[in-house]
Amino acid sequence: MDRLETDILIAGGGVAGLAALNIFGAAGFSCICVDLAPLITDGTADGADLRSTAFLRPAIELFQEAGLWDEMSRNATDLKVMRLLDAGGRENGVRESADFTAAEIGHDSFGSNLPNWQIRKTLVGHAGKMDWARLIAPARITRITTRLNEVIVRLSTGQQIRARLLIGADGRNSFVREASGIPVRRWDYGQKALVFTVSHPQPHENVSTELHRTGGPFTLVPLPGDNSAVVWMDRGPEIATLLVLDDAAFSGAATERSCSVLGPLKLTSKRVAWPIISQLAGRMDAHRTALVAEAAHVVPPIGAQGLNMSLADLACLRDLVGEARNKGEDIGSATLLSRYHRKRHAEVSARVLGVDMLNRAALAQNQSLRDLRRRGLHLLSGPGPVKQTAMRVGLG
Repeated sequence: MDRLETDILIAGGGVAGLAALNIFGAAGFSCICVDLAPLITDGTADGADLRSTAFLRPAIELFQEAGLWDEMSRNATDLKVMRLLDAGGRENGVRESADFTAAEIGHDSFGSNLPNWQIRKTLVGHAGKMDWARLIAPARITRITTRLNEVIVRLSTGQQIRARLLIGADGRNSFVREASGIPVRRWDYGQKALVFTVSHPQPHENVSTELHRTGGPFTLVPLPGDNSAVVWMDRGPEIATLLVLDDAAFSGAATERSCSVLGPLKLTSKRVAWPIISQLAGRMDAHRTALVAEAAHVVPPIGAQGLNMSLADLACLRDLVGEARNKGEDIGSATLLSRYHRKRHAEVSARVLGVDMLNRAALAQNQSLRDLRRRGLHLLSGPGPVKQTAMRVGLG
């Protein structure tokens, strides 16, 4: 049996898990990351993650500290304005618009948008150059045994790994969470999200546009050139119908749904759909175990909250673990992990419930509720401290 030892074992090789590998490695810890699936870093390959992620400023600062952002930024598009549009009238058209501009709170941009497969490529490539990092994929965790001073993990490859801390970054159906006996509350909306990219004749001018109509938001997020990544949320049957349209008909449907805010849209990628849920773990810690990212919390893709919440988990945990090491203390102690739970769980819970409320407002079919949503947007977008506070809270 191949026996390995490391400071930190990370379960899950998605963007959050790979980010953890790099971030904790840059902080001086030896790390191993294990994932069920092969690590796909080619956007044209089957199974490639065609979504994009808008990293907000705190996330970018975290990547800068880990020495990652210079390389990541080569594929990034700045987000200077977040535009919310309400199209909830009886006719399909924009009836309320609100711009939230980074300059209003003293920043050049709110953050930057990157394709997920390129993020993964950078994170895998950077980790591969470092002595402190090891990736094992594909491999399945078959058993987790926690002892007083260590956690022992067995893999389907026959390998055994001993670590002082286990980080569960293995997604919404987390094996680590289940093995730790942590309860989870989950609810769905009957929605799916359709992800794809488009080109358009009008420049996006670094504006991320989120347009609300019955069924869920339609979001256009800037990519390089006159291109945007799109997340189209709607009821499951509607998404199923859209998936079988030919490219021309689908492009026409997307243009109509966007109210032509960037002109006629042209599909430039495959279409991928996934179910929309909210989910919240009862705790974010267990014996020698910390949950991060979707193992701990899942939200609908509204307001760029999902992965930015995950990176806030990593930043918090890194600081606590680094402080413990510097004091000569145990990096996987119950005291440290309880502090991590207390620092993160209340904020995470508030954000999960906040995004849930926004999504339920977007789902509203009753015209009076849609009109109420419009009035709320109008009030929020007015000048003054309320708007600035909303922007700062959104950044995290």
